[in-house]
Amino acid sequence: MDNFTFFTEFILLGLSADCRIQTLLFVVFLGIYLLTLVGNLVMILVIRGDSHLHIPMYFFLGHLSFLDICFSSVTMPKMLQNFLSQKKSISVWGCITQSLFFLLCGCAEASLLSAMAYDRYAAICHPLLYTMVMNRPLCMVMVSAAWGIGVLNSLVNNLFIHKLHFCGSNIIFHFCCELPSLFPLSCTDPTANKFLLSGSSAFLGLLTLPLILFSYSRIISAILNIRSSEGQAKAFSTCSSHLTVVLLFYGTALFRYISPASGSVLERVVSIQYSVITSLLNPLIYSLKNQEVKAALQRMLRQ
Repeated sequence: MDNFTFFTEFILLGLSADCRIQTLLFVVFLGIYLLTLVGNLVMILVIRGDSHLHIPMYFFLGHLSFLDICFSSVTMPKMLQNFLSQKKSISVWGCITQSLFFLLCGCAEASLLSAMAYDRYAAICHPLLYTMVMNRPLCMVMVSAAWGIGVLNSLVNNLFIHKLHFCGSNIIFHFCCELPSLFPLSCTDPTANKFLLSGSSAFLGLLTLPLILFSYSRIISAILNIRSSEGQAKAFSTCSSHLTVVLLFYGTALFRYISPASGSVLERVVSIQYSVITSLLNPLIYSLKNQEVKAALQRMLRQ
């Protein structure tokens, strides 16, 4: 440990230094976390318990719900603890571990969303061949690839952070340990680490965004070719939930990892959006805008 750093803990500045605001934030984020856990657990139970939902779309959605539980659980418990604590500290190794799982979940979710985009493309553009194209082995491979990309990307970036030495200020202007927030605290040159993070983020974008753009360009073209407005509305409803989630997640995550770290309040708000709020909204978006999920939930409640 002495060879790695000049201090043994970081201080997470969080969202506010005002005690009264922190108490309010604790109540708000505790509610968000509990709703996230309940909403995603219910989604998993409904998908697993209803045979009508045993199709590729809901197979991916079940994994997305599990991933959202993991993503929010990486940061929320420590953030809630710090709201009520005078010393808002986290150990160096705890911080690095948190950054590892944070990046893992973020990369896995980005990859899974691209797989779900391809699933929507197959359902809308090739409905007669859908069950043949999106067979179970392919779905398993796509989900495994999403987790594998997340693990690989996270390990590469966090293994190289061990080459950095931290000294001077140990205050992180953030509510969690994200790699861009750690680089300014290094007393050794983090240029190589920044380049590696930017390169791996760009590589992830090149793997996932083209598939999303291709899928939705073909989906939009197919919807426009449908003559009846009722048919267009039905086709659009099958992908609107996923498109909403993609815009919420990618829009904020790209802004965070492309822009240089400044420790501003805007950065913290953006990070909350894609790491906390999106995990809360995903089950609500998919349940409120999906008639099959609502019908399955009603059947489960009656039982």
